[in-house]
Amino acid sequence: MALDAYAEASDDALLVLYGNGDPMAAELLTRRLAPRVLGYGTRLLGGDRAEAEDVTQEAMLRLWKIAPDWRTGEAKVSTWLFRVVSNLCTDRLRKRRNVDIDAIEEPADDTPGAVDKMIQADRVAALQTALNALPERQRIAVTLRHIEGEANPEIAQIMDISIEAVESLTARGKKALATALAGQREELGYGTN
Repeated sequence: MALDAYAEASDDALLVLYGNGDPMAAELLTRRLAPRVLGYGTRLLGGDRAEAEDVTQEAMLRLWKIAPDWRTGEAKVSTWLFRVVSNLCTDRLRKRRNVDIDAIEEPADDTPGAVDKMIQADRVAALQTALNALPERQRIAVTLRHIEGEANPEIAQIMDISIEAVESLTARGKKALATALAGQREELGYGTN
């Protein structure tokens, strides 16, 4: 069967198909989920894309291992995967606690580009720096909610906390980000006009 035949299948259905021995289902599920997981991992790891690639690979391998035993309806595949990535990133961050993550400079983008690209890169770097300054649980909640677009119930499952705790973490994190970025509006090209 061609990948087009699976285009409308849910993540859950694709995982079950893979668990039953269909490698094409895994290919499509990887194309759907790996880029989101990589972006999420990169943000949680302070912009370290290489380490986020390792985390993404590990998380996807864990997904394939549990595929034959997947219980449909208990959790969304993406929710399960984001939780695994959160845990893997947390483990990696704990291992490098001796290193001051905030002191690591963002890698410079050597690619020459238009002014808009430079402004966007500055905005992304400022956001990442502000995210890095948040307490870990706030950073996870804010990233899942406002960058990955996950709903509060899914975030609660991923973080294994109540929805109210998610709301509190995202509100405090969003307020802290606004405070951290407030003095940079003009510098980041948001002028007052």
